[in-house]
Amino acid sequence: MVEKKTEWVKMKPAEVEKLVLDLHKEGNTPAKIGLILRDKHGIPKAKLVGKKISQIIIANKETPVTEKVTFGKKISTLEAHIVKHKHDYSAKKSLSKGLWTIKKLK
Repeated sequence: MVEKKTEWVKMKPAEVEKLVLDLHKEGNTPAKIGLILRDKHGIPKAKLVGKKISQIIIANKETPVTEKVTFGKKISTLEAHIVKHKHDYSAKKSLSKGLWTIKKLK
């Protein structure tokens, strides 16, 4: 089901797809791309072009950045930090929360 295009959105679907791909190449997740489109470019939903953001990324033979990957990066930086700073208890708590989240995502 394609939603009706609003008149106040000035960008064409091809421009939105190009913008989504550029934001993806910067390393943004599909959720973050949606927020950027809404806040900076005035596009309420990328679905107005007929596809979801993740579908646009997959259609152009790219792999979308998942939450699992972003939490994995966060956990690896926290582990390196805890090796240097053994008494940083808030970092240890943050690490355990991150590990719990990854376990929940699986």
